[in-house]
Amino acid sequence: MKPDIGYIENIAGPVIKAGGLPSARMYEVVRVGKEQLIGEVIEVGEHFCIIQCYEETSGIAPGEPVAATGDTLSVELGPGLLGAIYDGLQRPLPELKEISGDFISRGLTVEGLDKEKKWKFTPVVKVGANVVPGDIIGEVPETGIITSKIMIPRGIEGEIVEIVAKGEHTVVETICKVKDMHNTVHEVIMMQKTPVRIGRAFKERVAFDTPLLTGQRVIDTFMPLAKGGTGGIPGGFGTGKTVTLHQFAKWADAQVVVYVGCGERGNEMTEALEEWPKLNDPQSGKPLMDRTVLIANTSNMPVAAREASIYVGVTIAEYFRDQGFDVALMADSTSRWAEALREISGRLGQLPSEEGYPAYLGSRLAQFYERGGRVKPLGSDDRLGSITICGAVSPPGGDFSEPVTQATLRIVKVFWALDKDLAARRFFPAINVLTSYSLYHITLEQWHKENLGPDWPELVRDSLALLQKDQELREIVQLVGPDALPESERAVLEAARMIKEDFLTQSALHEIDTYCPIGKTYRMLRTIVKFSRQMAAAVKLGVSVRRILEFSVLDSIARMKTIPWDSYEGTIDAIDDRIDREFQSLFTEPDGSGVLMPGVVE
Repeated sequence: MKPDIGYIENIAGPVIKAGGLPSARMYEVVRVGKEQLIGEVIEVGEHFCIIQCYEETSGIAPGEPVAATGDTLSVELGPGLLGAIYDGLQRPLPELKEISGDFISRGLTVEGLDKEKKWKFTPVVKVGANVVPGDIIGEVPETGIITSKIMIPRGIEGEIVEIVAKGEHTVVETICKVKDMHNTVHEVIMMQKTPVRIGRAFKERVAFDTPLLTGQRVIDTFMPLAKGGTGGIPGGFGTGKTVTLHQFAKWADAQVVVYVGCGERGNEMTEALEEWPKLNDPQSGKPLMDRTVLIANTSNMPVAAREASIYVGVTIAEYFRDQGFDVALMADSTSRWAEALREISGRLGQLPSEEGYPAYLGSRLAQFYERGGRVKPLGSDDRLGSITICGAVSPPGGDFSEPVTQATLRIVKVFWALDKDLAARRFFPAINVLTSYSLYHITLEQWHKENLGPDWPELVRDSLALLQKDQELREIVQLVGPDALPESERAVLEAARMIKEDFLTQSALHEIDTYCPIGKTYRMLRTIVKFSRQMAAAVKLGVSVRRILEFSVLDSIARMKTIPWDSYEGTIDAIDDRIDREFQSLFTEPDGSGVLMPGVVE
């Protein structure tokens, strides 16, 4: 059928009013103007439709043609996604550069997947097998790390009457034929085309009972994130949002990483694009890009494309989730996405809400975060997959009371609050432990007890209590000085200092400290809490804090963070023994006799 051809009536930045498209549908993709700019229908009237254009509209004029395509905004899913770098519309940036140079020309159409490259397909089912949507019929070793699963798409169910043998095929070649109950034969290819604004279906959600370990001590200890969970990381300029998300992407124990640079500054996105290909995956030693999809939509790109980039990223993540992978999705930042919503809303003349944002800001954010989760995907087996979503928020002036931050906090279950005062003191990660929180502590407690130790919850509670008491005492110290405090409270200050400086601070640039295994995190925390308990007991028996601070073991405790990952257990065991010996020396007579103080040895 010949597509509808309409015409431009009005232009207001990226918002275009078009007439002559009587059959236009909501969210249908259209081609605007003589340069065939990509747009999407966002409002339909009786004799007109409103289009948001994903490319710069300067130079086009009323009267130019608008062509409906009949398709919704969709992404191509299949082998070839991993290692790719896309713009906000799933156009590969390397191909765009080859066509138009360093600056992307308007109206370019580049397919998301290479239709000519051949992939090694290995079938895992035979002729005669009955399949339903989501069933895995074959595998493709896409990279050295990930083997992609080829699934039956939705709408196809029945008996396999033909499947190709092991060999090389493109993503558009027929690899399988399925006959349904009406004797209609459906052809299956490796590629699926999926609309981005509707989440991919699954069977059911499952409990959040497994943590997504990040290798960042402050997160894994005090604000853990469950696989399939949602988290927000708000912070003002210079507090380290992007670096924290980069660390999260590099070291989280997810199998696939999708990183969406939504409206971020070009230099930060350039750093990611240059750095990622040089990084090695800590688990396999192979390039990290082999399990990563990058979507770059920088702040100098058309504002409307920011909105699309978020949906493109989460749809790609859902595809890998349905294969049974754990996926980590980073969106940096949702504030820039919200600003795009605000601009489009203003040009549409919609009634503004707080600070000019549209009234539907909260619901749009919720729709995005709700596409995360740990689920049983479609299919006849019981595989599990997850999407863990972490979104950065950039509140103007670091004001957490602004609408995007508040709307995010109502949705996510983990809140990592970046503190500009900590960042100013060069304390990184600059996450304020006392204002941050995680609602996954209870559901993850059993995992921590079984995999780390039964005392993990107690260690976390004691550490938080010390940090809370330290904050209260700091106000007094600023008024009267530390010398006016009793010895017991000076011990609290010292214990809190050890937690903050020797445990919470972590260098993203140090080759060892950049990542901390959860086992090492547990041992470090247990050692510091042990020292603080023995220090409190010694002070209660009359020992001065000044005397305890002369212990040589304190230097070893401060250097625990740089102990290599494969040898920390023996080293920390030796530190624990030294703690016992040095506290015992306080109550031992010169001739070796004496009584050990109560409560020293655990």
